[in-house]
Amino acid sequence: MKKEKQKKESIKEKSNKKIDDSYNKNHGNKYHKYLWYLIIFSIIGLFLEVIACLIMEKVFNKVPGLILGPLCIIYGLGAIIVIICLDRFKEHKIKLFILGSILCAMIEYAMSFILEATLGARLWDCSWAKFNINGRVCLEHAILCGVLVVLTVGVIRKYIDLLVEKIQGKKRIVVDIIVTILLLTIIMLTIWGTITYSVRAREVMNGKNYTSNNNIIEKFQNTAFSNEIMENIFSEMEIINNEGNWILIKNING
Repeated sequence: MKKEKQKKESIKEKSNKKIDDSYNKNHGNKYHKYLWYLIIFSIIGLFLEVIACLIMEKVFNKVPGLILGPLCIIYGLGAIIVIICLDRFKEHKIKLFILGSILCAMIEYAMSFILEATLGARLWDCSWAKFNINGRVCLEHAILCGVLVVLTVGVIRKYIDLLVEKIQGKKRIVVDIIVTILLLTIIMLTIWGTITYSVRAREVMNGKNYTSNNNIIEKFQNTAFSNEIMENIFSEMEIINNEGNWILIKNING
């Protein structure tokens, strides 16, 4: 009886271990995939927006991204949300287009609101469009995003999956850890830089001095997040002036 009990417990432990291993493997695969979705779609989104500006406006517009590297994190996050929510509709192109347009507009509006609430600034303004909602989203962007969703979910994603799955084994774990640390560091620097940039502009509006180098942090900020660097990356960043109107920060500092 005792041996049979031990045998049953051993079988149960092995079964639980297989379940745990399977869970950990799947969980790791999902993290790996979403991490690289974030990076790849952040790069793709940035370049597509630059190309769109060149075609439609005949000018080279800098797209707000991260302080280091050609990454526009909003596109990466948006792509992940779209893939998770709409992957089941990939065979129904019209439905995918309509739902993609609506979902992308919701994501763009939410991210604009969050950025404004946390940074006190706007990184884009759609007030130029005839059909817009509070300058955060517009019909033109929604339609374009709907087309991109159909291409992303229905076509591009399978090729990206093939590319992402080439990294396997222990090498994948090491690479993912290094990339995650670097990405988090860059995101933290970007948040720090944009807050410093907007605060500096408010100080200029109020006639205060922002060029002091009283400590190592101020020296770092004035060097790493100088007006020249920030205006080059966030050329369309706006804050509300003393009259309650949105104004480009580069115009305040200029």
